[in-house]
Amino acid sequence: MGWQATKVEMSYELAQMLPESDSSYIEYRKFTQTFGEDGNVAFIGVEDARFLELENFLQWIEVAEELKSIEGVTAVLSIANIPEIVRNDETRKFDFRPVMQHTPQTQQELDSLVDRLLNLKFYEGLLFNSETGAFMSAVSLDRSILNTQKRVTLINELYETSQKFEEATGIKFYYSGLPYIRTRTAEKIESELRLFVLLALIIASLALLAFFRSFKAVFFSVLIVIISVIWALGLVALLGYEITILTGILPPLLIIIGVENCIFLLNKYHQEYTHHGNKIKSLVRVVQRIGKATMLTNATTAVGFATFILTGNRILVEFGIVAALNILFVFMLTLFLIPIFFSYLAPPQTRHTKHLESRFLRRAVKRVVHTVVFHRSRVYWAFSILLIAGIIGITRLHTSGSVVDDIPHRDPIYKDLLFFERNINGILPLEILVETNRPNGITHPRTLANIDQLQDTLALFDELSSPLSIVEVLKFAKQAFYRGNPDMYELPNRHERNFIMSYLPQNEEMNDNLVSSLADSTMQKTRISVQMANIGTNRIREIQEQLQPAIDSIFDAETTRVSMTGASVIFLKGSGYLIKNLLTSLIFAVIIISLLMALLFNHWRMILISLLPNLFPQILTAALMGFTGVPIKPSTILVFSIALGISVDNSIHFLAKFKQELAFNNYNIKHAVMTALRESGVSMMYTFVVLFFGFSIFTASSFGGTQALGYLIAFTLLIALMSNLFLMPSILLSLHKRIIIKKFKMEDGDGNGSFSQKPAAKPLAGNPSLHEVQVSEDKSSS
Repeated sequence: MGWQATKVEMSYELAQMLPESDSSYIEYRKFTQTFGEDGNVAFIGVEDARFLELENFLQWIEVAEELKSIEGVTAVLSIANIPEIVRNDETRKFDFRPVMQHTPQTQQELDSLVDRLLNLKFYEGLLFNSETGAFMSAVSLDRSILNTQKRVTLINELYETSQKFEEATGIKFYYSGLPYIRTRTAEKIESELRLFVLLALIIASLALLAFFRSFKAVFFSVLIVIISVIWALGLVALLGYEITILTGILPPLLIIIGVENCIFLLNKYHQEYTHHGNKIKSLVRVVQRIGKATMLTNATTAVGFATFILTGNRILVEFGIVAALNILFVFMLTLFLIPIFFSYLAPPQTRHTKHLESRFLRRAVKRVVHTVVFHRSRVYWAFSILLIAGIIGITRLHTSGSVVDDIPHRDPIYKDLLFFERNINGILPLEILVETNRPNGITHPRTLANIDQLQDTLALFDELSSPLSIVEVLKFAKQAFYRGNPDMYELPNRHERNFIMSYLPQNEEMNDNLVSSLADSTMQKTRISVQMANIGTNRIREIQEQLQPAIDSIFDAETTRVSMTGASVIFLKGSGYLIKNLLTSLIFAVIIISLLMALLFNHWRMILISLLPNLFPQILTAALMGFTGVPIKPSTILVFSIALGISVDNSIHFLAKFKQELAFNNYNIKHAVMTALRESGVSMMYTFVVLFFGFSIFTASSFGGTQALGYLIAFTLLIALMSNLFLMPSILLSLHKRIIIKKFKMEDGDGNGSFSQKPAAKPLAGNPSLHEVQVSEDKSSS
């Protein structure tokens, strides 16, 4: 597994949230097959009057040429090489050539060329903003490199080359574009993965040392979780997966869950050893008495993750598979290795078991028992008030999300994105596809007029940039036909159209010019490309809903098909699809966990009792999101399935002990609850400390979704602890005693009661062998 782990790679692809069978995704793939990918351009922006000083501008020309030479850069379009359309009367064709055909030698010459460039309205709002004086450069990148490890080198070279200009001139550049954002995000994930693993190991080690006061307990527990992390990374590579923002949190998550298992087993080992002082017998009883419960706790945790497989989303499916399998691996490693390691070690000394007699914990557990036994009405009132508050908070929940959503606003990536939104209204692609279903259909005067009318509607939305379309090319061509007169930037009228169209390249000449990127070879399909600000899914939906009636009124549906696509639209639909499927997976998690609980408790009331205290925290977590304004989005809705799978662990351990004590104490419910609380309550508090602080490390992330995962799960676990300590024992004591007694007696009568009371075997003298202990245990009431 360690060898396989060396092969694991980071993922650099944009998260695909829709299944490949979805109609919107199929349409998007058809669009990219015709026009190419819409998210392979990085942007470099500048807003500084000194940029147009001759010395600085000449420096930029050199940097732009150097950018072109970088492997993976296919083109660089900037103010230094912006092409214009020039009317050539000799050939009766339009020539496409740079505005600056040679390097300006004087400031006056440069100023003249810039004035000429600013008259090209085609580029206004795309590559420059004449009002703010901002200029943009578009760097097209090779798609085959963007989806590999080489993209990091590519983006770093692009950044470092541009930095040379910044260092030489003192002029600040701004960087953005989907390739740039995705690469920087992947780098952050990789660095945070190391940070979280280190923090998780530190917290786990400190917790183990504080609880057990034994370096051996710390060393062997940490060794087990390190093995589990190596297995996790090895499994990712074996399955052909890559490290994403989700699988990146898996190693520290496994450390936390693995240490939780170690705490339960070691705590039971110490309890048993203090009872009879027999090391081997203690280790055997650890496996026998809490092995099944530990298996169920890990199974329920695995189920919480495995339900993500139902979403159909590739990244979540991979995360669900890897997480579920590795949680089961952690269970097996813990259950096998803890008894093996400690069978070779010396028995625990008195100082190692002092934690069992901790005055603070004993007082805390005693107070819990007292409250549950004598003040249950207060418990019910408190939880009822919290329930009402939870319902109110849930009514304030709202869904939202954006393409660049999890990056904090203080991050340079986000600040640079705002620069482009301020000057060209954003860099996120939105595509409108127009299909006429007949050759040369897009050049028909009526079709062109309809596209122009639709573009006027698009201009009403502040979140959208200036469009790039065949109509804008024709306007550009008319301006060129009239020798660059900016007042002529409009669609040719019916008298001008034939003259101007004759100057445009024909089908066989289209391959290497702008027209070929905007229309297919038969001129049946064309695209209207706009850039969009980083707005939320709700606003994207509003824009769609407002645009659709305009599209329906402008175009004849019988002859022309118009659809919206692009990365932004796919993200919108993908977010809604994901939220819906994550809710479904949460429901399945509850059902499957209930079935697993049925393995331990063959009565529906007991299953309900075990689930109720763990559904309550889900309600309060949703309420917290509502009160604090945290929206429901893919990164926050993950919390519920994960937290449910983990928080139910305490319930299983408590109820397993409760069931044992019922059999040991002649079905005395009150005594069974009190004993189970005294023994399980300490382990609950231990594991809560580890889990609470373990998940809190994710709040150190620079991604909003990972931060939310940390503090929301930590809050859920806090409420779950209170529910398991106060609410569940209160419900057990309030239930009609005869119902539970009858059920357990029936189980014993049917031969299923592994806790039936029989005369205990005589205590074994000395230090018996493992086989002797096993025989003794089979004969005793365990």
